[in-house]
Amino acid sequence: MRRIRVYADTSVFSGTEDEEFAGPSRRFFERVRAGEYSILMSNETLRELLEAPAPVQDLWRGLPASSMERAEINGEVKTLAEEYVKMGVLGRASEADALHVAAATVAGADLILSWNFRHIVNYNRILGFNSVNLRSGYRSMVILSPLEVSSDDQAQDA
Repeated sequence: MRRIRVYADTSVFSGTEDEEFAGPSRRFFERVRAGEYSILMSNETLRELLEAPAPVQDLWRGLPASSMERAEINGEVKTLAEEYVKMGVLGRASEADALHVAAATVAGADLILSWNFRHIVNYNRILGFNSVNLRSGYRSMVILSPLEVSSDDQAQDA
């Protein structure tokens, strides 16, 4: 079975240490360790994780290397991120969030996972990201919070 390739931004890692988000975030990382998901990591995520508290860094460093993939921040990613800003999906102050979405898009992630409801997991912004993606020759992205992937899907009736 093919692993689902997930671009998890820094908020997902930090969520393991937040009372409100800890449960779903920890369940997601349990599923990563079980081999269900592969995490795409960009230099932007790594930069932010290096500034995170020690328990968050320990979580990241403790994940199996086989569960990690690199999502490059290159010229193509920067151009797409700039297009999000130019088209008003995000403001200039949210360029890091634009880089996260663009890196995931260019890397061909199956989904983006974030707790950032203001700039990423936001209905109008998702429409904007996907509009820019489609106009720029990329596919639309599925963007969810860890809450939406942390349940035991097979144990639930349809």
